[in-house]
Amino acid sequence: MLKRNNYILIGLQVIAWIIFVGLSIEAGALIVNFAFNLFKPVFIPRLYEKLDLSEIYTQSKFAFLGIYSFILFIAVLKAYLFYAVIMLIQKLDLKNPFNTFVANQITKISYYTFSIGLISFIGRQTAKNLTHYGFSIDTLNQFWEDSQAFILMAAIIYVIATIFTRGVELQHENDLTV
Repeated sequence: MLKRNNYILIGLQVIAWIIFVGLSIEAGALIVNFAFNLFKPVFIPRLYEKLDLSEIYTQSKFAFLGIYSFILFIAVLKAYLFYAVIMLIQKLDLKNPFNTFVANQITKISYYTFSIGLISFIGRQTAKNLTHYGFSIDTLNQFWEDSQAFILMAAIIYVIATIFTRGVELQHENDLTV
């Protein structure tokens, strides 16, 4: 049973690394895209996802920087979330799963997940408000369409983190009584 669980953890670690690399590439591509939007808008049709916000840039630099800040912050946070997952899987010991590092890491993961959901929600509402001023935001919905899912996932992960924290406390008390 333990050997099968180790294989599952190795598989999860490989999947987490693949997702982390993909999200890091996406975040890097969005940063490059941002730079080209500012300095060389001619190349935008050839860039990643063809995220052309030059129309918003010409109408309002403040709106452009605000919307792109949301997009970049969400992309970087998603990559960092999976980095935290990788660190958790690497340090997870199935013989002694209730330790302080695991409880703290799961708590951090819940905070990162909640931050992604909250920033996505705020970004979506901000973009929706920009439509009242004549901005076209149809291409931006892909970046924050799952904000509610991240908030719900953060709540579930936080409950798991609380259980792990309590498990660490009980294990520590049990070690002291023996």
